[in-house]
Amino acid sequence: MKKFLTIILLLSLQSRLHAQFLDSLQIKAGTSASIASRDYLPLWLQANQFGTVADRKSDFTTHLSLYNSNRIGNAPTVYDNQGDDHALYISYGLDAYNNDHLQKTFFEQAFVKAKYRKLTLSMGRFEQIIGEVDHDLSSGSLGVSSNARPIPQLNLSLDYTDIPFTNGWFQFKFMFTHGWMGNDQFLQHAFLHEDNLYVRFGKHKLKLYLGIQHYAVWGGERAGFYDLDRSLKGFFQVISGISANDGSTNGEKLTNRPGDQRGVVEGGAEWENDNVKFQLNAQMPFDTGQGLTYRNIDHLVSLNIYNKQPDAIFKKLVLEFIYTKQMNDFYALQYRESYYNNGVYRTGWEYDDHIIGTPLFINRVRAQDYFPDVKPFNWNGPTSLILPFSNIVSNRTVGGHVGTVLALTRNLTSKTMLTYTQNYGNYNVTYFDKYKAQFYSLEELNYSFKHSPLSVKASFAYDAGDLSQNFGSMIGIQWQFRK
Repeated sequence: MKKFLTIILLLSLQSRLHAQFLDSLQIKAGTSASIASRDYLPLWLQANQFGTVADRKSDFTTHLSLYNSNRIGNAPTVYDNQGDDHALYISYGLDAYNNDHLQKTFFEQAFVKAKYRKLTLSMGRFEQIIGEVDHDLSSGSLGVSSNARPIPQLNLSLDYTDIPFTNGWFQFKFMFTHGWMGNDQFLQHAFLHEDNLYVRFGKHKLKLYLGIQHYAVWGGERAGFYDLDRSLKGFFQVISGISANDGSTNGEKLTNRPGDQRGVVEGGAEWENDNVKFQLNAQMPFDTGQGLTYRNIDHLVSLNIYNKQPDAIFKKLVLEFIYTKQMNDFYALQYRESYYNNGVYRTGWEYDDHIIGTPLFINRVRAQDYFPDVKPFNWNGPTSLILPFSNIVSNRTVGGHVGTVLALTRNLTSKTMLTYTQNYGNYNVTYFDKYKAQFYSLEELNYSFKHSPLSVKASFAYDAGDLSQNFGSMIGIQWQFRK
């Protein structure tokens, strides 16, 4: 995959070394320094950063990114079907990071994308948040948030498109993904499958939408444990969600779908005019088919308010409430779900030591900072020491979250995030005698210099509660070149 991406990028660069290439080239370079009062950072200094910030007491993070996009074909004119753009767009980018006291260098992004009208084919690592939550202020989507480093994948997506014969009142969009989870997992060489489908009603100020997200980690192998089906037949069985023998049943009666499957049902409404936009959104998680029921009251509810007036001080406000404490308690304990955990795929919904969904859940990497007797699993260690359903130690959460963005001046913006959670652990972990209350906060200031490519960011975060008392700050500078 890396070699293929490199070849594609080099060919694209070679073919575009002229004015068009330079006109669309974007280069960013930045460095930041972070420090905390504990041996780890407060939550909002390291979470929802696409895995780019090392969770250390002090550290430097440096990155360099290049992005370009080129049109293949002529620009649209007013005579071409009212100016519709039928050109093919090729974009590509790299974003390299170094952190962890200069010991870790990696590509956070390395991708090639081809877009024709509303259809996009993407390949490689690229930033992606799945769900209708606010991408900047939300605590994190229950499906795929900005918390973990992007997973290498092939992705086909279609933006909202009119359904024929509905006069524009009904639209739909979809996404289909095949990815690679890598070796730093309990089961190595496992595949990732993602698909979602949304429908939307409305063509004026009010729009209603409903969608479902489906995720599965499947295949994979572990010496002395399982070597699971990675065939084309197994792929279609994962997509369809039917029960099948993927090699994990040992000939016993089939009771589960192949792979580690989960999903999110999402719906909402949005209303906007020329000055303001309101959005009400709700996500309901499920890890097995038993969660697809009206009895499931677990959810993440968001109210997002956007001020569209360019000179306004107030830009946007996000209010969220999360409740995942129920977790199918209408079933007997041995049949209940454990969000993001699994008995065969014991890494669960995690990649590169970061939870892929909401960072308000706590995995063992984070829990070791809160509980001295908790240690992260060594995925290459003895299988007997890696317990099932135990990597995400807290997934029963109740809490509220507030986020705001203010434009204090034309050059200075402020971002504030305040979060309160009650953490109840999970049904299999006993680190919580009752619940642990925790407060997380962040204040971030961004200043862009006039007539200069430089910008400065200063962040201050404070966590307080039963889990941790921790103060941290981060200071960074970024240079951006855009032709």
